[in-house]
Amino acid sequence: MPTQFELRQKNAQFANAVRSGKKAVKPSRQEQLSKRSPISLWALGIILFVVVGGVLFELGRLIFL
Repeated sequence: MPTQFELRQKNAQFANAVRSGKKAVKPSRQEQLSKRSPISLWALGIILFVVVGGVLFELGRLIFL
């Protein structure tokens, strides 16, 4: 198990690396929220179901009627 001195030293190295411009290992909550899609997955599924289903029904109507 690392000693308290080693932990402090590693934390200081990590903080210096982040301050110098290197990317942090774990992105912040704000960065995670900015990368999310504005529409949820289930809503996207419903929209695709309606659009693709409408196209399939229209093609079936054109072919069989």
